[in-house]
Amino acid sequence: MKDKRNIIIIALVVSVVLMLAKFSAYFITSSNFVLTDAAESIVNVVASAFAFFSIYIASRPRDENHPYGHGKVEFFSVFLEGALISIAGIGILFKSVYGLFYPQEIRDLLIGALIIGITGAINGVLGYYMIHKGKQLKSITLDADGRHLLTDMVTSGGLVLGLLLIYFTGFAWLDSVLSITVGLYICYSGYKLIRKSVAGLMDETDFAVVEEIISVLNTERKPEWIDIHNLRAQKYGHELHLDCHMTLPNYFDLNRVHQEVVLVDKLINEKAGVFTELFIHTDPCLPQCCHYCSMPNCPIRSEPKRLDIEWTMENIIRNKKHYE
Repeated sequence: MKDKRNIIIIALVVSVVLMLAKFSAYFITSSNFVLTDAAESIVNVVASAFAFFSIYIASRPRDENHPYGHGKVEFFSVFLEGALISIAGIGILFKSVYGLFYPQEIRDLLIGALIIGITGAINGVLGYYMIHKGKQLKSITLDADGRHLLTDMVTSGGLVLGLLLIYFTGFAWLDSVLSITVGLYICYSGYKLIRKSVAGLMDETDFAVVEEIISVLNTERKPEWIDIHNLRAQKYGHELHLDCHMTLPNYFDLNRVHQEVVLVDKLINEKAGVFTELFIHTDPCLPQCCHYCSMPNCPIRSEPKRLDIEWTMENIIRNKKHYE
């Protein structure tokens, strides 16, 4: 968590400096197009500040009121960032449409383009770094903040090109038209972040994570693991909580059952790429399981094995044994 906090502090300091630079560019040029980037930089500062707070909360240990920890606060951070980006985009759209009908003089576009270009490059480097660290540290907050900075880099690049186009063509009306285009892109970026945060808060399945877990289970599958079903996964910040039902031979004693459960836990945590807390409910096998059971030398087998069932997303998440 210390690494996450340090990265967010760096992002916050950089965001403040770049915000001041962008507003300086706006006051120099009086360009609505430049204002789009300056307004979004306010969002960067507020989002980084809240991200720092959310990471602090997420790092707190679980307690009586939060038995699964505080990791989901990171989804609120992402929601706030998406909402602020959307509000900034809507504000830019109104200002730009107004500018079409009531234009104002713009000036010193080359100086403005230079300032915006430098700030965009800095945001791009920082954004790529935060996305990389977000994946490494399993932090949705760092990842979202990094993607926001990449969005800022793209809009800054487009802004520089637009300012140069206005400068060389002399078409002042392009200032408002281009800022409307950027405003729409900003609104779309905000929507995607809001969608991502709501998905997390509603425990929407992360199919990429579940597919990776299924791949590990299939690769490491043992004959004793007759069946796995009713698999469900929930993300809490950087942690994954997984529960499922596992069918084992009904003649296993409690020690052997515990041994198999611990092995599954260990395999997923070592090979699935995400820290996972597992809750595994064990079921005893039934005669109907024999036709797909690979257990050798089974003393209670009622019929020979005649079917191989691969664990897939479709059959592993159903709340049914595979024969049903």
